[in-house]
Amino acid sequence: MPIIGLDHVQLAMPAGGEIQARRFYRDLLGLVEVKKPDPLAARGGCWFESQGTIVHLGIQKEFEPARKAHPAFLVSDLDHYRQVLEAAGAAVIPDNVLPHIRRFYTADPFGNRIELIQAGDGFAQHSQIASATSAP
Repeated sequence: MPIIGLDHVQLAMPAGGEIQARRFYRDLLGLVEVKKPDPLAARGGCWFESQGTIVHLGIQKEFEPARKAHPAFLVSDLDHYRQVLEAAGAAVIPDNVLPHIRRFYTADPFGNRIELIQAGDGFAQHSQIASATSAP
């Protein structure tokens, strides 16, 4: 049986970073914070969701940011997010290597790499498998 989807992405953060996580993921990116299940709440961290997107931030004792591995969030208005992030002082690093894919990179407050990609331009929308399954 093939893998049929991606359930969630787990990113690490240092202990005590929940306020910073909320400012970035909730306030800047617009994800909704959801309550962690009681058995997991004592571990710290935060969970966030949006349509088709679930991000879990968990505490890593000897934290090191993921500078290469990253989630790529599809957004409806890439320019809006560029403006929001720049206004908040976040670095915005354009990537024009593939001209048909509009995207840029930033980092969360902990240094984890984050990609934002314009909806319709994403790899998933142009994959060979997606094209084959949507063909008549």
